[in-house]
Amino acid sequence: MASTAEADFPAAESSEAELIIGGMTCASCAARVEKKLNRMDGVTATVNYATEKARVTFGQGLKLGDLVATVEKTGYTARPVPRPERKTPAAAGPAHSPTTTEPGTPSSPDPAPHTDATPGTAAT
Repeated sequence: MASTAEADFPAAESSEAELIIGGMTCASCAARVEKKLNRMDGVTATVNYATEKARVTFGQGLKLGDLVATVEKTGYTARPVPRPERKTPAAAGPAHSPTTTEPGTPSSPDPAPHTDATPGTAAT
């Protein structure tokens, strides 16, 4: 018999993914997609109609493509949510842009649209 702690957490061999689901027109559509995904062995899924996303935990024998194929066989589109790139501090670039000035230093003229007036004089 499995302990409560074991039942509450997915196995270490599981993976998680988030899918963008297209073509859902109502909450029943989301329930249908969720039901189809949850019928797959080793899959636990929740589908949110409002965000058009599915959060899926799946076992070692499955691939992301298997999940997408199941959603597509159900009559909807699916694609993985792109994971944001992690930037290292060195790859993030300088903290200040070339147009940023340090506090206490005079700022350069704004490169935004100008009038024909000479700087420091009012336009007439």
